Amino acid sequence: MPLSPKQRHFLRGLAHTLKPVIIIGQQGLTPNVKNEIDQALTHHELIKLRVNAEDRIQRRQLIETMVSEANAELVATIGHIAVLYRPNPKKHKIQLVKS
Repeated sequence: MPLSPKQRHFLRGLAHTLKPVIIIGQQGLTPNVKNEIDQALTHHELIKLRVNAEDRIQRRQLIETMVSEANAELVATIGHIAVLYRPNPKKHKIQLVKS
């Protein structure tokens, strides 16, 4: 389900007003954090996360791990903030624009 540039742009616009719902601290991706990410994506479809990692490389690795384990799409990253999208298979809240 790769997103087209138009769809990413649309989702970035929707995410602009969102506040980070999950903050990943020093302990990284614990099972509880993974569960919270999964629940937030199921309920909201589009979420913002704050990743407090020591350096850029570690932050990037955490984000990539989150995306792959949550079966989500990375919409954008700005500094410590990442925006993830995963459509709810039962009830879509966000209608994406066509590619």
